[in-house]
Amino acid sequence: MDLTPTEIRVAACLVEKQRTTPDAYPLSLNSLRLACNQATNRDPVVDLDEATIRQALERLHRRGWTRLASSSGSRTMKYRHLMEDALSVPAPALSLLGVLMLRGPQTSAELHARAERLHRFASVGEVDGTLQELAGRGLTELLPRQAGQRGQRWRHLLGEAAGDAEKPVTSLEQRVTDLEREVAALRSELSRYQDPRDR
Repeated sequence: MDLTPTEIRVAACLVEKQRTTPDAYPLSLNSLRLACNQATNRDPVVDLDEATIRQALERLHRRGWTRLASSSGSRTMKYRHLMEDALSVPAPALSLLGVLMLRGPQTSAELHARAERLHRFASVGEVDGTLQELAGRGLTELLPRQAGQRGQRWRHLLGEAAGDAEKPVTSLEQRVTDLEREVAALRSELSRYQDPRDR
């Protein structure tokens, strides 16, 4: 899908606030900015300005994922998502996608607990079944279990999450890079001592 991290955050906040604060939904640009930048239930925490959010909304609108929602008598523009229709997913599945978009990769048990504010799943098994259906449609994937983690984590496939481009370099990768630099320096130094006729 190739959404940017900002588009992911904006779309996910619209999904979340539709479920958790229906009286305040659709959201004004200021309300959406506050939702995007809130410190709770977000990973990573960001600080987006209104211009950046407006640009993301315009790109999402071109995709058919959001639209302006005018309310009678209000001069404030408000925004709503159209993701259930755009992705052809039911509300429970969209709730899981929204939590994955807001908080990054999570286990099924974590999703069961965290998605409860958006949709109450009967069990972790129901969460797993919904995630597998989404995976069958190319919207989620189960990541390999990492050392030190309690279980396998699920992630969304709607685009690159913030921080994905800056993956930490492991110590082995760093050692290989350092050795490659050292070999290149030694070759350069050695070439200065070689007879030019031998080259």
